[in-house]
Amino acid sequence: MTTTLHTPLARYAARLHAGVGDRHHVASPLGAWLLLALAAPATTGGARAELDDALGLDATTAAGLAAALVDTPHPLVPSATAVWHRTGYDPPPLAAWRATLPRSTATGPLPDQAGLDAWAREHSLGLIDRFPLTVTPRVLLALASALATRISWAEPFHLAPGRALGPTSPWAQRLGQVLRAPEHGHRAWISSTGPAGDVAVHAAPAVASDDAGLVVVSVAADPAVRPAAVLAAAYEVAAGAVDDAAPADRRNLFDLPLGDGPAWSLREEPVHTFAPDGREERHQAVLPCWSASDEHDLTATALGFPAVARGLGGLLGTADLGVEVRQAAMARYGRYGFEAAAVSGAFALMSLPPPGVARIAELRFGHPYAVVAVAVDRRGGTGPWHGVPVFSAWVADPQEPAATDLADPPQV
Repeated sequence: MTTTLHTPLARYAARLHAGVGDRHHVASPLGAWLLLALAAPATTGGARAELDDALGLDATTAAGLAAALVDTPHPLVPSATAVWHRTGYDPPPLAAWRATLPRSTATGPLPDQAGLDAWAREHSLGLIDRFPLTVTPRVLLALASALATRISWAEPFHLAPGRALGPTSPWAQRLGQVLRAPEHGHRAWISSTGPAGDVAVHAAPAVASDDAGLVVVSVAADPAVRPAAVLAAAYEVAAGAVDDAAPADRRNLFDLPLGDGPAWSLREEPVHTFAPDGREERHQAVLPCWSASDEHDLTATALGFPAVARGLGGLLGTADLGVEVRQAAMARYGRYGFEAAAVSGAFALMSLPPPGVARIAELRFGHPYAVVAVAVDRRGGTGPWHGVPVFSAWVADPQEPAATDLADPPQV
């Protein structure tokens, strides 16, 4: 399944990152792709064709792959998905589509904003504090996905002075200390890629069990290479980085010229070695710590969600369905480990009503009036206090606001 899904995800990632641009950022193409795949069975006709193109797979295959990921979560990458509907708005076609969702996908009435924010925190290991979209009365349907990880390196980095990044690095003078990979436990090499030419590669593995792990792969190319090409190369290299075998595209250091390369410096020195031909290759790696936090608008046509809106509109009985899609993402890369999370949300919205006239009443309690305080009790459905008047008053002697009423509200 990994081989099958890697190419479509790399293709989708290229579209998503292209929309973000060249600025410093983090995103989870997988998080957005999962939402598309969950919605895929709801589409037909032209919308299905557009969605197949965005997914990089036919909708049926994509939905199956998504279900396998969601229902068999990775030990180091907790994940969750949800589909919620507006209370009282659950037509039979929508229920039929929900039956196609993965077993672990949460369903039910749409939570309020506090509930959505709590869901985001719970399923992002607390790394994402709020859901990336705001609930309004126009929301008919919500789709959500969350992915998170918090890992420790199998072997932590050492510290090195910033100048270890090299004399041509724009960061060398700005950073006091950077990370140097340990001699054992990490992997590093120079790889020949189609998108970006020769690139420097570093792979840091997480502490893991024998059958599950996580490897964070860093890829640097010539500074003149476009970021989109370097990202494509990173996806290309990462496909083989999970295996222990030497990468097929690994460059032999003795085939490269000595001196400074696009993202490395190559030297030669005498050593004692057991290499059969007396020529030994050694790789070292120096990287900075980094972190990023972003929100991304995912409504571009190339990302597939407008097609999803048309498909869901058919289920909901409305051809004119709006869509809002955003992703909140963060990541932090440091000496001892890596953490990252992304929460993606899509809202299917009622279209705006046609133009008309509104009458607005401003209610003014300017003469004596009555007040009744009534209890609300929904314990077990309807509790004994529900609807019971607790306090009542007749207001005939109003007062000026108290000093505490005039003070600014406390900061929370």
